[in-house]
Amino acid sequence: MMLAGRRRSGRAQSARCGAMAGDVHDPERARRFRDAAMPHLDEVYTLSRYLLRNAADAEDAVQECYLRALKHFDTFRGGPMRPWLFAILRNVCRASYAQRSFNDPDIAQDAVPMWSEAPETPEAQILRRRDEQSIREMVSALPNPFRETIVLREINDLSYREIAEIVGAPIGTVMSRLARARSMLRAAWLSAEEMAQ
Repeated sequence: MMLAGRRRSGRAQSARCGAMAGDVHDPERARRFRDAAMPHLDEVYTLSRYLLRNAADAEDAVQECYLRALKHFDTFRGGPMRPWLFAILRNVCRASYAQRSFNDPDIAQDAVPMWSEAPETPEAQILRRRDEQSIREMVSALPNPFRETIVLREINDLSYREIAEIVGAPIGTVMSRLARARSMLRAAWLSAEEMAQ
């Protein structure tokens, strides 16, 4: 008898929480969310990989990001979905994985960059793979604010305004970070070329 009462109160509490955050079990709402959010899954995962530098943590963070986005989909005010998802992902990464991953010096070896193109010859494929690995290592070696900004701008193609909203910084700061990140990448690339000669 007491157990049945607990079940009812648990259901009532779940119903109240569902009403506050929107009904996550509503098929129409789920379809709208899927149509709006799923096209950005690869980009959200790419950002997660660069922020966390670990495939398993990145997958967990993306899953948590999409769960939070679905739960709070009713609070989404329209406009571009991608910056909203990036902002949620950034919060997930900072809150849940900061201690474990942001300071991890290991570089993800199996990340597949979104910008790679199909090589024409085996030689071109080997050169491209070497360059992609070098770029991944150089981007991963950047300090977090610069790495985050360069990934959002150059890989995810967000505007300065969108990046500013995601990271909570003025546009001027975003532009400064981006310029500095590009400068650091350029210096790292030239240094690597000199060492190869």
